[in-house]
Amino acid sequence: MSAIPRGDRGSALGLEQFGAAAPALVNLYKTARVSLEKTGLQGLRAAVYLVLDRSGSMRSFYRDGTVQHFAEQVLALAAHLDDDGVVPVVFFSTEVDGVAELDIRDYRGRIRQLHDSYGHMGRTSYHLAMKAVIRHYLLSGARDPAFVVFQTDGGPSSRRAAEDMLCLAAELPIFWQFVGFGRPDGPEFGFLRRMDELPTPERRPVDNAGFVAAGRDPRAVSDRELYDRLLGEFPRWLLAARAAGVLTAPPN
Repeated sequence: MSAIPRGDRGSALGLEQFGAAAPALVNLYKTARVSLEKTGLQGLRAAVYLVLDRSGSMRSFYRDGTVQHFAEQVLALAAHLDDDGVVPVVFFSTEVDGVAELDIRDYRGRIRQLHDSYGHMGRTSYHLAMKAVIRHYLLSGARDPAFVVFQTDGGPSSRRAAEDMLCLAAELPIFWQFVGFGRPDGPEFGFLRRMDELPTPERRPVDNAGFVAAGRDPRAVSDRELYDRLLGEFPRWLLAARAAGVLTAPPN
């Protein structure tokens, strides 16, 4: 396989531009850049999505600001990959509760505001959230690959549907980075570990998913460690997706 081109354009949004819009996130931006450089991804362009779990067990994570903080970490990472400074956000529980945007010009308290507006917190339907991301990506007409950060604190209500959706999505230039909030060795994340290990090419043409356990207190994970772990499997997927013809245009 050929190497991933690093590109010569640097970050999609430069430090000066990003700092003027979101000065409080500059340290996150700088930390994300280090992780991108270490993984050979600096200069890559990708559409970044954020999927957030709104099942009932997530209530405390929204209340104490953990989800807002996590969204800001993703927003700072996305600024290196996508030049519009906006991350589409899909909130899900039993259904897709809402699809919104997180913007570097309007991010403070945004997650809690949106969460409160969606009302009832239900169960955990991965496949519906995944379908919403796929639909958004296809309708956007994007040519760059998509990097989806999919946060949850438990297994899906329909495991078969989630597994089938992941296998179907493997035909598209979309990588799914699952992030678990909760006990790292808990049984609730056994399914995500199995999803990460679904065989190729028997079930899917490429391994299109990764899993990161962020623990019971995700804010205790350093920014550098989080970014390193989020980006850990993405470079391998880019190479495999190109070799399999899933990603037809080279990363740019």
